[in-house]
Amino acid sequence: MDSVGATLEVTARERVEARTDARPGPRRATAVRILIRLLSALGVLWGAVTLAFISVRLAPGDTVDVLLGEQQRTPEIEAAIRAEWGLDSPVIVQYLRYLGDSARGDFGRSYILQRPVSEIIASQAGPTAALTVAALAVALVFAVVVATTTARRRRSRAIANTVELTLVSTPPFWLGIVLLSVSSFTLKIFPVAGNKGPEALVLPALTLGLPLGAVVSQVLRDGLERALDEPFALTVKSWSVSETALRLRHGLRHAALPAVTLTGWLVGGLLGGAVIIEEVFGRPGLGRATVDAVLAQDLPVVLAVAILSALVYVVISTVVDLLYLWLDPRLRTAARQGRAR
Repeated sequence: MDSVGATLEVTARERVEARTDARPGPRRATAVRILIRLLSALGVLWGAVTLAFISVRLAPGDTVDVLLGEQQRTPEIEAAIRAEWGLDSPVIVQYLRYLGDSARGDFGRSYILQRPVSEIIASQAGPTAALTVAALAVALVFAVVVATTTARRRRSRAIANTVELTLVSTPPFWLGIVLLSVSSFTLKIFPVAGNKGPEALVLPALTLGLPLGAVVSQVLRDGLERALDEPFALTVKSWSVSETALRLRHGLRHAALPAVTLTGWLVGGLLGGAVIIEEVFGRPGLGRATVDAVLAQDLPVVLAVAILSALVYVVISTVVDLLYLWLDPRLRTAARQGRAR
């Protein structure tokens, strides 16, 4: 019996060692996770393009009617338009053509402007991207400063909660109008409208970024307070580290995961928020181009913006998923163990 037990023990140890040796390294496990995430992102984009094509097919009215406008309508002109835009091909052929063109960044021509949609998007994407990046910077700075200075401080937290609730509850267009009234009309510090110079970006970025920062700061502060109660915080304090260094260098990293998740979800909606902000401040960008396209029933432009929005969501969610691995090493260990099982 002792020999049998010893044999079983040796066999079990050999299996464990073999299983341990077969585990992929950290780089391989991370690469596999990235590959799976990219494949799922491609699937989401394919679904977005497919839904865009279906939306065109289900849209009320006839595309030829939109293209003709007030022109004289004859069978010959209709046939020529259908042939030019590929509307006389079977639906499956149109779908495959649209799928291939979208993969190359070709979204067709605008019905109204008679220009390639990619040119329209490219000409308007710059101001919207600048507004989005500036608003994100405002949100992150606001969230980090407010969370780190008010966590576990009762009076400061009560004031911060009031400010955050006010910002979250205020409609963006109303906040923009208030900022315009105070900063532009009364104090005359910033321009009222337009896109000339960095100063024209300040008020739109504040209007779009402050409500986002108010939401993120609440989640970040709660996570920071939980992190400061962990045993590692007591250990760091024993090293004579200052309270500020404890919060910024150690606490924020442990508290960042929920905030990063929320930020990634909210940033995807900045493109939709830019539509309102660009209208309020008279800025060029995708927001105004989308409004004009919707009013004119210019479906290629509307669908291209919808696909671009899906791409933004996919990219941000992918980046957020990869940030998890950097913020929390335990996730990398879990990924390796999951691949080994």
